[in-house]
Amino acid sequence: MSRRVVRQSKFRHVFGQPVKADQMYEDIRVSKVTCDSSFCAVNPKFVAIIVESGGGGAFIVLPLAKTGRVDKNHPLVTGHTAPVLDIDWCPHNDNVIASASEDTTVMVWQIPDYVPMRNITEPVVTLEGHSKRVSIISWHPTARNVLLSAGCDNLVILWNVGTGEMLLALDDMHTDLIYNVGWNRNGSLLVTTCKDKKVRIIDPRKQQVVAERFAPHEGLRPVRAIFTREGHIFTTGFTRMSQRELGLWDPNNFEEPIALQEMDTSNGVLLPFYDADSSIVYLCGKGDSSIRYFEITDEAPYVHYLNTYSSKEPQRGMGFMPKRGLDVSKCEIARFFKLHERKCEPIVMTVPRKSDLFQDDLYPDTPGPEPALEADEWLSGKDAEPILISLRDGYVPIKNRELKVVKKNILDNKPPPGPRRSHSGCDPNVSQQPALQEVLEEIRALKETVQAHEKRISDLENKLCQFTNGTD
Repeated sequence: MSRRVVRQSKFRHVFGQPVKADQMYEDIRVSKVTCDSSFCAVNPKFVAIIVESGGGGAFIVLPLAKTGRVDKNHPLVTGHTAPVLDIDWCPHNDNVIASASEDTTVMVWQIPDYVPMRNITEPVVTLEGHSKRVSIISWHPTARNVLLSAGCDNLVILWNVGTGEMLLALDDMHTDLIYNVGWNRNGSLLVTTCKDKKVRIIDPRKQQVVAERFAPHEGLRPVRAIFTREGHIFTTGFTRMSQRELGLWDPNNFEEPIALQEMDTSNGVLLPFYDADSSIVYLCGKGDSSIRYFEITDEAPYVHYLNTYSSKEPQRGMGFMPKRGLDVSKCEIARFFKLHERKCEPIVMTVPRKSDLFQDDLYPDTPGPEPALEADEWLSGKDAEPILISLRDGYVPIKNRELKVVKKNILDNKPPPGPRRSHSGCDPNVSQQPALQEVLEEIRALKETVQAHEKRISDLENKLCQFTNGTD
């Protein structure tokens, strides 16, 4: 008689737990826009949430430690003239965030370490190139300042944020609305899903489709796809009978799936969040009240169900903390930021361990904040794996690094045709240049003074709060 042996895995007993009520972010008017975006972006310093706002689009940025009730007058990041649809933190600078909007623009913002006194209205750079609303943005995982945007004009654009210019435009590859876009580990390939029911793997620099698969899931509802660490494609979609389904595919043999599993019957699109260090994928459906998680291995059935975190309240969106923002002393392997109608609730995923020592097997070296390539190097054809850091002593976020945008002068590259004629002996541009430089320097100095005063006021307010709390 054969005995069934339970599969060995260190992640079999992972469990999710919400934080205490005083560690949540209360009184946030989460956006009601109809969009399959996650509405939330998190890094080791800040949590950013797309919120309701009159007269344009906005999102709120809160320092992670600023839990509790959020002041109704808390400054927002405003600048878009229509609702914000997607936000994404730069992986190489924790103070830089990009936002995409219905107003067809992408904006990149510098967030100060202190809480500003008023709304942030001036982006570092505005990227204009789409003709319809922009619903997807994603930073390159290893190259500095490379940002991807995809819009409802079926166009994917790659930008160099450092110069504010368009690097590449992939305009003839998608025949219908793009559902999602994802990079592979070193940023050499993209995977996209589209309303035309095709999953495409694209080499953006060669501007060609490397592989594609028609209808990996037979249903008509949106499909999501991400790269795994091994280069496989993990997809979520729907069967013909509207059952939710997940699949694992080898791009070299797209005809047959490595694994295909039906899950349940529900309307919500499953958003996959993948942790490459542990090969665990977490599935969060919009409108669901649960998070399912699976381990992807090279043993059949390849996608192994681990467990489900369940709660009573449905989720409006979800943020996923990068590995370097986790508490390694508590064996935390993932942290989600679940959006309710009026609050954000962190949920901690933990592997139960008795020892308080650092767990090497749970925390292999993970991608750090340093880019492996410059934008020009990547565009010229170079690839590089992420620069890894150890979490043994925990991760301390780097202080504010300013994003400098150096726009190229078009006139430098394209001199005006024909001979240059001057009506006077001296060139007016030459005499005006020093004066213009002085004005710019003065404006820069004034901005720095205002920021210093705002920081000082914020520090004094914090000290006053501490003093008041101590005397009550």
